Amino acid sequence: MAADGGAGSEGAIWHPSPNFGARRHGGAPSLVVLHYTAMASAEAALARLCDPEPPAGLGPVSAHYLISERGRVWQMVREEDRAWHAGAGNWRGCEDVNSHSIGIELANDGTTPFPEPQMAALERLLPPVLHRWDIGPEGVIGHSDMAPGRKVDPGPRFDWRRLALRGLALWPGVAGPGAFDEDLAAIGYRLPEGAEAGLLLAAFRMRFRPWARGPLSEADRQAARALAARVG
Repeated sequence: MAADGGAGSEGAIWHPSPNFGARRHGGAPSLVVLHYTAMASAEAALARLCDPEPPAGLGPVSAHYLISERGRVWQMVREEDRAWHAGAGNWRGCEDVNSHSIGIELANDGTTPFPEPQMAALERLLPPVLHRWDIGPEGVIGHSDMAPGRKVDPGPRFDWRRLALRGLALWPGVAGPGAFDEDLAAIGYRLPEGAEAGLLLAAFRMRFRPWARGPLSEADRQAARALAARVG
């Protein structure tokens, strides 16, 4: 548990960040947002996530948890509180994602695979977090899902299917083709104002079909329909 007695994950090292606030809606989190740090090391990311006065041009940030490449887990913000990890975006009509989510950072530079110890630590961390807040697998999303075009993490190398096989995220099943735009909206995707429609296809593929290329395909439509049926 967290050192201050607040709700936390067993085995996490309490390393408090000053960068947090109260959840603005006054309720419980309904999402978990996964990120990668894009920094040289987990220790560098930990310092950044706990820095109240970052260099000029950078704002203070934080997350609830950080997982190193070797599987070490730090907790920086109580789950009851609002960490500053998501920024501008939208998921299923929610624009203040920080107030509705728990943020988990994975130490990764964005170009390398996520190591086995790190993935195993994430798989240990997620179940109690989801249980505490009654969040289903559909509530575990990537930063790129809620901020398409602005963010790409945790990126195409992250193994979402592995999480899904453990009931910790969604993965497409088998379905007939559907109305792609309508199905994306049902899943949770929202097109940023002024953005081109193809942006959502790119975000969807990064998460669910990272090997896919070219224009919208029947396989994209089938995958989106299968997922929309799960969350509808």
